Amino acid sequence: MNELQQRILKEGQVLGGGILKVDSFVNHQVDPALMDACGREFAKRFATLGATKILTAEISGIAPALATAIHMGLPVVYARKTKPITMPDQVYLTLAPSHTKGRMVELIVSPEYLANHEKVLIIDDFLASGQTILGLARLAEAAGSKIVGIGALIEKIFRRRARCAHPAWRAD
Repeated sequence: MNELQQRILKEGQVLGGGILKVDSFVNHQVDPALMDACGREFAKRFATLGATKILTAEISGIAPALATAIHMGLPVVYARKTKPITMPDQVYLTLAPSHTKGRMVELIVSPEYLANHEKVLIIDDFLASGQTILGLARLAEAAGSKIVGIGALIEKIFRRRARCAHPAWRAD
């Protein structure tokens, strides 16, 4: 999407070590008009897949996932990184490495919100190594759901050494 590309070129900062800082419009401060445009584009690209839920990771994936969900009329489920006391004891949990945090993070989803036979569209902010997206796919599959599509706002081609091996992976 041209508008997103222009913002990255104008405001994005390469910090070294494979880190692209887009805090001024995606991560720390969110530009709602830009997220709306990105959500509209994702909705157009994934409209025919029959998704019933959108799955993302806390926290930076929420804005693009929510914008997409609004345009598709779907609920968003986000994988939490810590388990709140309101979540049941039995949860879907996986680990994924976080490049920006420099450690493994937990991804946790309550079975109340991700059920068997859901058709899940994964939307996230970045695709670097694909490990967070693979973690989200593991959660969906543990719930008995089917991954019908995967979308990321920004793909760090220079960071990714190998293509994501999940069968729902499509490079457009």
